[in-house]
Amino acid sequence: MITPALPAPPDSMESSDESLTNWALAARHGDPAAVDHLVRALHRDVLRYVAHLCADPQAVDDLAQDTFLRALGSLHRFEGRSSARTWLLSIARRAVIDSYRHAAVRPRLSDVQDWQLAVELAQPQGLPGFDDGVALLDLLALLPDERREAFLLTQLLGLPYAEAAELADCPVGTVRSRVARARATLVDQLADEGASYAL
Repeated sequence: MITPALPAPPDSMESSDESLTNWALAARHGDPAAVDHLVRALHRDVLRYVAHLCADPQAVDDLAQDTFLRALGSLHRFEGRSSARTWLLSIARRAVIDSYRHAAVRPRLSDVQDWQLAVELAQPQGLPGFDDGVALLDLLALLPDERREAFLLTQLLGLPYAEAAELADCPVGTVRSRVARARATLVDQLADEGASYAL
């Protein structure tokens, strides 16, 4: 069995898509070091993507783990036609969708009188940039799903528009349009917030 030549592991976990794809192809042939490197290199991207798609911050780690379990289970089918990053993020997207479907059929129970206050109190406080992160999440929540996804993939995760289009299963021009409209909406929302504070 011939395994692809492995790139030298970079000092930082940010790897090029070509390098990641080579690691995935090596992992496909059973190389445990390649599997470890692939998971470490893409773990942060998967966490960020899942966190922005998922409404439940408590479920992010579980969904990321589910993503990697699904990916490793289907690694033998990965052929490198898309980058490993795109392939893994599409698996993450399906994991989040499946979690929504599963949650929709389960009843939600709470033994607390004011469950909203309990959720607010359980959130971490005083972290650097926490308020900014909450403000950004609030603004992103106002965007339609398709625009939010295109914005997150290209602007926060830094994927090229072509890969974002492949993940979203739409033309590149549609992704560009969605990102432009998302930016315009966010700018308008920020302007409205500034005006309301000025009053």
